[in-house]
Amino acid sequence: MINVAVCGANGKMGKTVCAAVDFDPELVLAAKIDIAGDNVYKSIEDAHHAVQIDVLVDFTQPASIFENAKYCLNNNIKIVIGTTGLSDEQIKTLKDLSQKNNVGCLIAPNFSTGAVLMMMFAKLAAKYFDNAEIIELHHNQKKDAPSGTAIKTAKMMAEAKCTFKAGNCAEKETIEGARGGTSYSDIQIHSVRMPGFMASQEVLFGSDGQTLKIRHDSTDRKCYMDGVLLAVKHTYQYNDFVYGLENILI
Repeated sequence: MINVAVCGANGKMGKTVCAAVDFDPELVLAAKIDIAGDNVYKSIEDAHHAVQIDVLVDFTQPASIFENAKYCLNNNIKIVIGTTGLSDEQIKTLKDLSQKNNVGCLIAPNFSTGAVLMMMFAKLAAKYFDNAEIIELHHNQKKDAPSGTAIKTAKMMAEAKCTFKAGNCAEKETIEGARGGTSYSDIQIHSVRMPGFMASQEVLFGSDGQTLKIRHDSTDRKCYMDGVLLAVKHTYQYNDFVYGLENILI
């Protein structure tokens, strides 16, 4: 049995993860961690001192995830990170800590298998199109923008070529930010925050005479659970560092 702790256990994603862990016969929900609520540990450190934790799943906030992850990797707690907002430099630091301490760490911008396939399809299409942009849409309580999924998608596409603005004219924004943010290989990312959405992303490709749209929509948080459980079991078994669920799906 794998003893799992969930950090951010009283959040919407945290509650869904707790239920999924409880339902899986190979896992035990060893600790719920949150800053508020009853029957929870108030910190990872408190839980670590009280119970055996094999793998910790973190769905908290961008402001806290880096310190949470460092604590785990420095204290022999394997970690699965679903919280987005980590910078490239922070991800590199966590990779170095994971490898130095031989403690498993898996960071996934998105745990939905459909969303991961969307990213993989976008990477494949990037070989054949010279122009591309990304639109991501989330609920208005999401604090980081662009989403981790959009950033990861752009990184994967950027492996194909150095720019996706081939043939674009010189641009001038009359309203700052109208063209979105410029990411890897000049891919523009547009972030929408609005009630009514949960999580959606569309990757747009264009060339003379044609466009291609690759879109994924999440309508229920349950769609992430197969990926979360897969990540927990992988991280328990291996002490590697993984960035992106696609690396354990293949």
